[in-house]
Amino acid sequence: MPNEPHASLAVHMATPPRKSRLSPKARRALELLANNPFGVNEDLLRVGHGFSRGMTAGLIRAGLALRYRIPLRVGGRTIEVTYVRITDAGRRALEG
Repeated sequence: MPNEPHASLAVHMATPPRKSRLSPKARRALELLANNPFGVNEDLLRVGHGFSRGMTAGLIRAGLALRYRIPLRVGGRTIEVTYVRITDAGRRALEG
């Protein structure tokens, strides 16, 4: 068997994929995002809830959340407000 070309592939296929666990802080952030259908202002996540920019960036890189910007007209000028929203993968991570 060791000389068969697919022997190592069979071993890798036999082992189940490892589930990554969410840290308590990441879980709390995803739960907060899950309860807000349009997302949460990124500055509010940092200042109001104590989540670091790096932590939210990690959720985004992992595909558990996404970042988007909305232009708002304030006092005669337009500013962009950044929101973070949970993805379907983030919802599945909370369930599992």
